[in-house]
Amino acid sequence: MVYVDLKDSFHLRITRDLGDFPEHHFDACLFVPGELEFSENFLEERAFYQQGLQIQRTYQSTATLEPLVKSRLIQRLSKQRERPDPQYRMSLSLYGYQYVTAMEQSVRKILSQPPEDLRAELGEVIELSATILRRLRRNRPVDNAMSLYFVNVDNYLSWFTEQQCLKLAVELDWADNEKDMKELLLRIGRRESRYRTEQQYNAERVSQDPVRLSNKMRLLRRLIEYPVSMRRLGQALGGTEQKLVRAGVAAVLMSAASVMVLLARDRLSDVTFIFVLALAGLYAIRELFREDIQTKIWNWLRKGRPKWRYQFIDVNSEQTVGRAVEWFDYKKFEDLPEELKKARQSTTPQREETVVWFRSASKMLPARFLSGYSGARETMTIDMALLQPLMNQSAYALYIQENGEVRREDVERRYIFNLVTRERVGAKKVNTQRWKIIMNYSRILSVEASD
Repeated sequence: MVYVDLKDSFHLRITRDLGDFPEHHFDACLFVPGELEFSENFLEERAFYQQGLQIQRTYQSTATLEPLVKSRLIQRLSKQRERPDPQYRMSLSLYGYQYVTAMEQSVRKILSQPPEDLRAELGEVIELSATILRRLRRNRPVDNAMSLYFVNVDNYLSWFTEQQCLKLAVELDWADNEKDMKELLLRIGRRESRYRTEQQYNAERVSQDPVRLSNKMRLLRRLIEYPVSMRRLGQALGGTEQKLVRAGVAAVLMSAASVMVLLARDRLSDVTFIFVLALAGLYAIRELFREDIQTKIWNWLRKGRPKWRYQFIDVNSEQTVGRAVEWFDYKKFEDLPEELKKARQSTTPQREETVVWFRSASKMLPARFLSGYSGARETMTIDMALLQPLMNQSAYALYIQENGEVRREDVERRYIFNLVTRERVGAKKVNTQRWKIIMNYSRILSVEASD
């Protein structure tokens, strides 16, 4: 299943649950409005791919409590060993990471589409959050090495829970009969702050400085994510072919220029000023057409072929647990497969859109996954700030007639992007979805799923 949401003001996040299937095929098409006149002249494909896309694969467990149970079992067995088992860190990281991602998704869902029964929805989130934290803190390890990592995880989850509760309390529109829920969220935030102070997780100078505290928590989150993230090693394909194309084109043009030089010398019978001018002209023509010929031949050879190859390495065992090849191209609407065109539901004016098409085909090796990790998840982030320079920051006038009077309002310019995804996992049927992204010069305003 594919989920698309907003990571921050300019970043779209596409999340895919890969499960334990060995093969995965995925397409993501971003339709850029024609009025932006987006093309390779503004931003090259390779530059967009390297600067605008971030892809990460992590482990996940379908059994929510399994990582925590495993960490406690390892904690008991560690008393019989001289050195702590590194599996404790992995299991605790997975438990914390799954809590963080689930909490983020729940909060974003509530803020983007406030439910009809806000009290019940918030009550469920608060209860689940309290249960997960209570289970984590039930058995604090005694071993110094394990205790240090437990403190890092517990410290971040406490701060993260506080921040999510305060975010809900500030950004939701509260009715008069819901003010008690707002006070409950604020009380949870105060409780978590007091808990960290009692446990002496952070020095006083850090706790009183929001910048230092947020930087520390960002580091702790990276420490939590690292054991459950797969290292992504890649290489660009076609490097040898590109060198051969350059060498072949240079050889052909050089041979042609040499033949022309010999013919010119025979005609002029001596090295004269005219001969020198003719020689300069031949070499100028060669340089003029060489790059264009190389580019056309190169594009013809690489058309429809993958451009990058990646390996996914388990950071704990250093084993290869998967491989993938990826495509990235700018396309016109007419060049897309019929299934993607149908999902876009394009009309005539929208056919001027430029399509940023990302494709990937991967094979995972679930048998090499570490014990307790039943599947994988992929997160792809698209940086929409790369398109910001093409947008118009100004507003335009809108006139509205009310009660016999005409009123003028200044309306900001907004741009509508469409995102179509197509996914096939294992032998399952193809799943195609579409989202509408509304954006202005300052930020992404909303992400809406289309029927």
